[in-house]
Amino acid sequence: MKYLMLIYGNQEKWDSIPADAWPAAIARQEAFNNKYVGTGELIGAYGLADAVNARLIRRQDGAPAVTDGPYLETKEYIASFYLLDCENAERAEQIAADMPWADEEPVEVWPILHESPTNP
Repeated sequence: MKYLMLIYGNQEKWDSIPADAWPAAIARQEAFNNKYVGTGELIGAYGLADAVNARLIRRQDGAPAVTDGPYLETKEYIASFYLLDCENAERAEQIAADMPWADEEPVEVWPILHESPTNP
């Protein structure tokens, strides 16, 4: 079964991490990614741009209307997401608990209930 893991953050949090701490944090994250790619359980890991780069697209009168920022006005935003393919929910929760950031921020785990085929 597939699961989506969501990691939240905010610019204040990222700015509070000293520049010299980033290489070790990235190395821990890459080790996590490599571990679960190796087991075949991590399908993809994606870091998102800062919230100031997000755009909200709506259609007004048949034309796209683009505005700045994420959909919700909030301090926290989705910073990264991971796609897992695990045997069960308990395994997805174990992997989420192993996430390097899980000691500082919670990790959301969402079961994926439907997958639309993308290749005919």
